[in-house]
Amino acid sequence: MNMYVSNLSYNTGETELNELFSSFGAVTSVKIITDRETGRSRGFGFVEMSSDSEAASAMGSLNNKIIEGRALSVSEAKKKPEGDRGYQNRGNSGGGRW
Repeated sequence: MNMYVSNLSYNTGETELNELFSSFGAVTSVKIITDRETGRSRGFGFVEMSSDSEAASAMGSLNNKIIEGRALSVSEAKKKPEGDRGYQNRGNSGGGRW
């Protein structure tokens, strides 16, 4: 199961997030989303666990848990729609940045 984890401290790294979730079972991947220009954490990421029951246990225990002074929000990640490239056309007809 893939989980969306938000309200992370900007100091939380993938290693710390892996350790936090691995106490509930096998973690298959961890990805903290970073700003493209600065490389700084954007405060959210994704954790994937091989067992749905272990992931459910992690979600139940870690949702609203205070980590580094912030209450984590942990939920099942929504599937990205087919063909989604991570941005939306917001109706700009010009060629500039949106």
